[in-house]
Amino acid sequence: MPGRRTATGKNASLLLIKRNKVLYLFILPAFLYFLIFSYVPMYGVQIAFKDFVASKGFSGSPWATPLLKHFYTFFSSVNFWGILGNTLKLSLYYIAASFPAAVILALMINEVKNVHFKKAVQNITYLPYFVSTVVLVGMINLFFSYNGLANNIGALFGAEPQMFLMKDSLFDDLYVWSGVWQATGYNAVVFIAALAGVSPDLHEAATIDGATRFQRIIHINIPAIMPTIIIMLIMTLGGVMNLSFEKVLLMQTDSNTAVSEVISTYVYKLGIQKAQYSLSTAVGLFNNAINLILLVAVNKISSKLSETSLW
Repeated sequence: MPGRRTATGKNASLLLIKRNKVLYLFILPAFLYFLIFSYVPMYGVQIAFKDFVASKGFSGSPWATPLLKHFYTFFSSVNFWGILGNTLKLSLYYIAASFPAAVILALMINEVKNVHFKKAVQNITYLPYFVSTVVLVGMINLFFSYNGLANNIGALFGAEPQMFLMKDSLFDDLYVWSGVWQATGYNAVVFIAALAGVSPDLHEAATIDGATRFQRIIHINIPAIMPTIIIMLIMTLGGVMNLSFEKVLLMQTDSNTAVSEVISTYVYKLGIQKAQYSLSTAVGLFNNAINLILLVAVNKISSKLSETSLW
């Protein structure tokens, strides 16, 4: 209407905030959490570009010369390719084993018709997620030690006792498959929720047309949850360099260090044990930079191939 002033730009935003102030109050704790624990600590990233001295603090410590000195130190170290290779190998192995397992478990649970049995299976597969990392590694040590369950079962069939925990070749398998056992039920929850939104009418129509259960899974269920699968895969690949630091460190021994030393444990040893704060920060920053590049790249590829992406 002529002569009436409409709220635009900044006024419109303020009006929207005022109108939904209760909703903004709800998200305030989460906003403060990420601000305090995720964004404020980013101020310390400058340590990677300085010769940091704890007594001088952030501002008093001199800048490194050259500026990327600590990155060069890491890239030129004899451990660089071994640590990077261990990190990528272990992470990609875990993703290749755990991600399909969660999707398959969700599809299997979705096909169970008995409601009580369905809930029981879902609860049983979900429970291992609540086992702490320390307890899980303790279980691995008990099962695969020289006098453990694995050797006792092998002895029943005449097998000789094995030192499983001392073998480099078994470290990756123990790490990955214990993680699959622990996290598959938890990771499947998202896919189970997505499957709950599939229309029963599609299955009824397919059944009338003579489709088998397997055909309905392949042609109805999987396409229906494919956007969810892609989004979860993008987020998973975006954290490919982030392994479970506690689990790797607890499973690490002098005999398997060659295959178990990853970036997260290397940063811990440099920063906490050797007090090389600048170098450890540089290594950690490199690790996160790789994750960011992978996240953007995978998201870009996904948006072009499937039209499904995070942004």
